[in-house]
Amino acid sequence: MLIQLIVSLAIGGVCGFAANKLMKGRTDSILRNVILGVVGGIVGGWLGSLLGIGGGWVTSILLAIGGSCLVVWVCNKVFK
Repeated sequence: MLIQLIVSLAIGGVCGFAANKLMKGRTDSILRNVILGVVGGIVGGWLGSLLGIGGGWVTSILLAIGGSCLVVWVCNKVFK
């Protein structure tokens, strides 16, 4: 259980970092990247389930990066 949480946070941080670089986010804070990655993973997973997309690790990571990009875009628009 604890290992899953740590792995999820690590993957969320990597996905948040990737989304931040792709979308040219404002800061490079590790905490912000982890939060954006985790929230983006939730958003991406939700959108993937709506579209019927899902499966393995690669799909989950791509959905998390896509969701993180969406979250970064919204944050950039809201907090301009």
